[in-house]
Amino acid sequence: MADEMLRLSGVRKSFGGVEVLHGIDLTVRRGEVVAILGPSGSGKTTLLRCANFLERADAGTLELGGGRYDLASASRREISEVRRKTAFVFQNYNLFRNRTVLGNVTEGLIVARKMPRARAERIARGCLERVGMAARADAYPAELSGGQQQRVAIARAMATDPEIIYFDEPTSALDPELTVEVLGSMRRLAEEGMTMLVVTHEMGFARNVADRVVFMEGGAVVAEAPAREFFEYPANERVRTFLRTVSGADE
Repeated sequence: MADEMLRLSGVRKSFGGVEVLHGIDLTVRRGEVVAILGPSGSGKTTLLRCANFLERADAGTLELGGGRYDLASASRREISEVRRKTAFVFQNYNLFRNRTVLGNVTEGLIVARKMPRARAERIARGCLERVGMAARADAYPAELSGGQQQRVAIARAMATDPEIIYFDEPTSALDPELTVEVLGSMRRLAEEGMTMLVVTHEMGFARNVADRVVFMEGGAVVAEAPAREFFEYPANERVRTFLRTVSGADE
C-alpha cells in the first residue's frame, strides 16, 4: 500500500520457553493513529518493544520508511537506522533526573545526532511549546508532576522528527486529572498528522482519537477495525465482553 508507514509480519517472541507473541501481523498507514487494546498479559507491550528492538523477537520482519529488517537478526547498524526513524514514549517517563527539562529534550539531539547545541535548543523549545511545557524548560524532573514529566517525554520524542511514535501505556502511572493533560498533547499530535502506535487502556482516547483499533489477547490479534466500528459494532463476543468489562470499571 502506497501510504503504508509500518508493517510488522510474523512477529514471534518467547520468554522462558513460553511463546507470548504468536506470529503477529500489523500495519500502520502514514498519518494514522492505531490503538492497541487488550487485557493485561496479551502481549501488547512486548509487540511494541520488539518493533523498536527493545526486545529481540524470535522471528518476524519490520518494514519501515522503505527499509526491511529481520527482527531476529538485525545488525546494530540496522537497529540504529530503525531508531532514527522512530521514537518511544514509556509508561514511566524515563527522564534524566540530573538534566533540566530542556536538557532532557536536547540530549539525544546533541549526543546521538551531533546537532549543534543552539539548533538543538531551538528545536527543543518549539516542541516544549507544543506540549505546554515551555515555561518549565529550566526545571528538573523532580519539580514536575507526573503529567508534566510525561509531556516532556512526548516533547523529547517529537524533537527527533520521527516517522512514527510508539506509546506504551503513557498514562498508566498517572492520576485521572494528569491523564487529561497528557491525552490532550497526544490528541494535538494526532491532529498534526503524526503517525502513532499506542498501547493504551484509555477507551476514550481509542474511541475519539484513534483511526483504528487492534485488539490483542493471548499473544494474537483477535480483532481489528476502524475505531468507531470497533466500539459500536464489536466483531465478536470476546471483544464485547472486554468492552463491557472496561465500561463497568469506568463507572
